[in-house]
Amino acid sequence: MSPSETAPAPGKAEELEPGLRRVLAPNPSAMTLWGTNTYLLGRREIAVIDPGPDLPGHLAAILAACPPGARITHILVTHAHRDHSPLARALSRETGAPVHAFGPPEAGRSAVMQALAARGFAGGGEGVDHGFRPDITLAHGDRVTGADWELEALHTPGHMGNHLCFAWGDALFSGDHVMGWASSLVSPPDGDLSDYMASCTALRRRSWRVFHSGHGTAIEAPAERLDWLIAHRRAREASILAALAEGPATATELTHRLYTDVPAGLLPAAARNVFAHLVDLTEKNQARPGGALAFDQAFVRVASG
Repeated sequence: MSPSETAPAPGKAEELEPGLRRVLAPNPSAMTLWGTNTYLLGRREIAVIDPGPDLPGHLAAILAACPPGARITHILVTHAHRDHSPLARALSRETGAPVHAFGPPEAGRSAVMQALAARGFAGGGEGVDHGFRPDITLAHGDRVTGADWELEALHTPGHMGNHLCFAWGDALFSGDHVMGWASSLVSPPDGDLSDYMASCTALRRRSWRVFHSGHGTAIEAPAERLDWLIAHRRAREASILAALAEGPATATELTHRLYTDVPAGLLPAAARNVFAHLVDLTEKNQARPGGALAFDQAFVRVASG
C-alpha cells in the first residue's frame, strides 16, 4: 500500500467490485490504521464480514449500506478482537442474521499457548472480545452460501487462534492475517508464530487475485505480499538468533536492540512479536528460556548440531 493513499470516508459505502461494498468504521489507531473494514457481499442476501467495533454510528452505516430490497442474512467474523467482532451481536439483533465464526476467543489455540494462558499470561494488542460467541461455528473448508455468493472458510491461526479467512472465488477476505499496510501482530497466547507461518504457507499454495483485508486498501498482488511476510518473519528470526548468540536476553531487551526505528508507543507490541518468535524458536529447539516459558525470562541460543 502506498503511503500516499488517503483514507476512505468512514461510514460511506464504497463498491469495490460488483456485489461487494466496504464500509469503514470510525476507529482509527496505531493498530487499525484508518479503522476496520466492514464488507457487505451480495445483492439480495447480504453477508456482512467483520461488523467491527460496537459503535451505534457504524451499525447505522452498515444497515444503510444494504441495497433497496436486500437483507442481511449472514454475519461472518474473522476473529474475536475488539475492532472486528463486538458489533456482531447488535447487528444480529437488528437483522435476525446468525453470527458465523471459528469459535470463541480461546478456540484454535495451540497446546503451548493454552499452557501460557493457564499460567495467567494474558494477550495484548487490539484487545480480545472475551464475550464473543458465534451462533454457528465454522471449520476449515466449510462453505457458507447466499443467493448470489459462496464463501469458503479457511482456518488461518497465527494472529489469533480463532482466525478465519474467507475465500470468495479467487478473492480472499484476509482479516488481520494479511494486510498491506503492516505485518500482523502475533501476540501470545492469542497469537502463535508457528501457526502464523504455517497459515501463510498454506495460503501461498493457492492462486489468488486479490486480498480484501481487515484494515487498509485491497492487496492487488497477494502472492508477493505473502512472500514478503514470510521473508520478513524469517529475517526477524535470524536477527533474534544473532542477538542471542551474543548472550542471554529477554524479549524486552531484544526489542530495544532490534526495533531501533519504532516509536516508543509501539514497543510493547513489538516485544509481544519478539516473544512470539522466542516461543517458536523454543519449540524448534533453537532457543530456550532460563526457567519456565514466560515473557520475562532470559532466553539463550541453543547450539546447533
